[in-house]
Amino acid sequence: MLENQKCKLSYEKIASANQTSALATIAQSTKLFIAPEIVVKAGSKIVVTQYGRTTEFSRSGEPGIFMDHQEVKLELFKGYA
Repeated sequence: MLENQKCKLSYEKIASANQTSALATIAQSTKLFIAPEIVVKAGSKIVVTQYGRTTEFSRSGEPGIFMDHQEVKLELFKGYA
């Protein structure tokens, strides 16, 4: 378990049109940017505190590893199964 690691969160809104109605569904995609040497295991619960707010995420997918950072797609943590 790691604590106090420098990171950055990126948010993106994703809109998809519903085929059966004129309403669009809006979802949010969250991505964590963190140092490439940190190992994030599949299924890890990630807690980020930023600007005095703490948010819990679950990890999905494999991280994209780059020379100076890695990108991990996150989903809001909804509780244990």
